[in-house]
Amino acid sequence: MSTASEPITPSSGWGVAHLILRARPDEGSGAGIQAALRAFTEAGPRNQVRAFSVLGGRADLGVMLVAPDLNHLDVAVKGVTAGPVEVVYSYLSITEESEYRATEDDERARLTALGEDDIEAKVAEWRERIAHYREMRVHPDLPVRRLLCFYPMSKRRAGDDNWYALSFDERKALMMGHGTLGRKYAGRVTQLITGSTGLDDWEWGVTLFSDDLAALKEIVYEMRFDEVSARFGEFGPFFVGIVMDPADALERSGLL
Repeated sequence: MSTASEPITPSSGWGVAHLILRARPDEGSGAGIQAALRAFTEAGPRNQVRAFSVLGGRADLGVMLVAPDLNHLDVAVKGVTAGPVEVVYSYLSITEESEYRATEDDERARLTALGEDDIEAKVAEWRERIAHYREMRVHPDLPVRRLLCFYPMSKRRAGDDNWYALSFDERKALMMGHGTLGRKYAGRVTQLITGSTGLDDWEWGVTLFSDDLAALKEIVYEMRFDEVSARFGEFGPFFVGIVMDPADALERSGLL
């Protein structure tokens, strides 16, 4: 049996926890939550926190935690939820690379179909760019944006709309088109998709970062017309918040 101090690191990816909380200021101060988040970021150089004030009336405070060591993640979650808060919603997932990633042959065929010149040089540029993208999927540096939107989702498994009854090539072709649509929002919306099959009730967690609330609405709306979402998408609850320093989020919630 391992001791509580031994690191528990996944063979690939980092642990991610989303906490959506209702503040209970009449039950005490949030100083303990602030201390738990500070200890979390100090415990490891890649540990990351995004605190946010939840817009709307369903909750007050949100916290997103990312850590390579699951012990760090667990201690932080317990430190936060031990404070004067009620957990409205929580979600566990892990960073991962998409299984439907494009290959060099895919990119070469795309460039050929477009009639591009100097294809091999462009493929080399693509290779460097995609390597950085894949690294950021598995070992992300969370962006600094003013707004955060989180929701879980799964692929439908019903009748003729069973995602997992499709061949890999069919699923990949659909996801490639889905990704092309999402890239229209480059610069306006940054997304992090984390895997949760076997870890939580849904199959993926989607976290969107933006400075524009309208952009968050637009990307979700437009993607719902794509076949991947329109035919196969199942969505859980959506939570949107204003990202701020943990102390400010706690103060806005009445806990400091």
